[in-house]
Parts: sequence; structure tokens; C-alpha cells
Amino acid sequence: MKTFKEKVLKIVSGIPKGKVLSYKEVARKAGSPKAYRAVGNILSKNYNPCIPCHRIIRSNGKSGGYNRGEKNKIRILKKERISLN
Repeated sequence: MKTFKEKVLKIVSGIPKGKVLSYKEVARKAGSPKAYRAVGNILSKNYNPCIPCHRIIRSNGKSGGYNRGEKNKIRILKKERISLN
């Protein structure tokens, strides 16, 4: 059986370019709807460039955190034609 962390990383890995999910949506898809803070915690420690952590945003449409800097996250999302609130 996969751990919550493994589920989160698999879900995030499957987000296509030009799409985003919220921390809450990832938590729900991973089977723990209230564990959205845990999703953020897992992603903050991920430095694997194959996992597009920048495609996870807050439920209110704001960018949220990013372990390579929020400005960098916004720049990458704009490049992928994602506009944030």
C-alpha cells in the first residue's frame, strides 16, 4: 500500500502543463480531504524536478508557497499560461 506522501507525489506528477490543482484537491484525491497542510509540507521538501510542485495553488486562486521561491513559481505558471487571482 502506498503512503500518503507517495500518493501525493504521484498525483502531482500527473498534472499536465497548463493545469493546476489546489492543495485541498490533492489531499482529497490522495484519500485524506483534510490533509491539505500535509500536502504543502510534503511538496515543500520535494526537489525532484520531474514533479511539478509549482502546479499546486491555494483554494482561493493565490499561488501559495514554493520551495524555489514564490516569484519563481508565478513566473513558471505564467510561462505555462496560468493566470492566478
